[in-house]
Amino acid sequence: MTATRLRADALRNRERIIAAARETMVEFGDEVPLDEIARRAGVGNATLYRHFADRRELIHHVTLSVMARTADRAESALAEESDAFQALRRFVHDAVEERVGALCPLLSDSIDLSHPDLLAARARLEAAIEAVMRAARDSGRLRTDIAVGDLMVALTQLARPLPGWGHRSTSGGGCSGFDRFVHRHLQLFLDGLLAPARSELPGTAATLEDLKRCQV
Repeated sequence: MTATRLRADALRNRERIIAAARETMVEFGDEVPLDEIARRAGVGNATLYRHFADRRELIHHVTLSVMARTADRAESALAEESDAFQALRRFVHDAVEERVGALCPLLSDSIDLSHPDLLAARARLEAAIEAVMRAARDSGRLRTDIAVGDLMVALTQLARPLPGWGHRSTSGGGCSGFDRFVHRHLQLFLDGLLAPARSELPGTAATLEDLKRCQV
């Protein structure tokens, strides 16, 4: 077997582990046993630890994966939709599929927010979302008193499971039916973003800098 094939196999194993970690952390929380993640990924524990030294390193890479995949969705929506506000709608609904509402509160305390890889991923994600919102605003269909921070707060909060409806325990508890409500609520939120605005919002638009200050 060639070295190139080995590297390709190792990359696939790494991607499977990260994907399995995302799924299990949503279902069971960030303290899910690593052997459960390995089992879900279809690899042995030794393979998991060969790629990730500990839980913190794995969570770091899960965070990078979620941010990259969400940026991909924003860029694809803007490139493929002819209607700018429809691109925004598509991105918001697609972003929910990355489980940002459930993962953000789980992962935020376990990562180094100043890590260079995380800063680069965040910059790309911010630029992608800003581009979608700018296009929708320039089209005249997005109200002008909304900033990226407002969108991210709403997206995270509306997609976050209610207490008792969130991740399942390892004994199988919890409710799996919450997801069916999320897209309905997101659609209501998006309708509220349409211009002309039907009311004046209190306070000022939330920027990404505002959100960063809240994380400190």
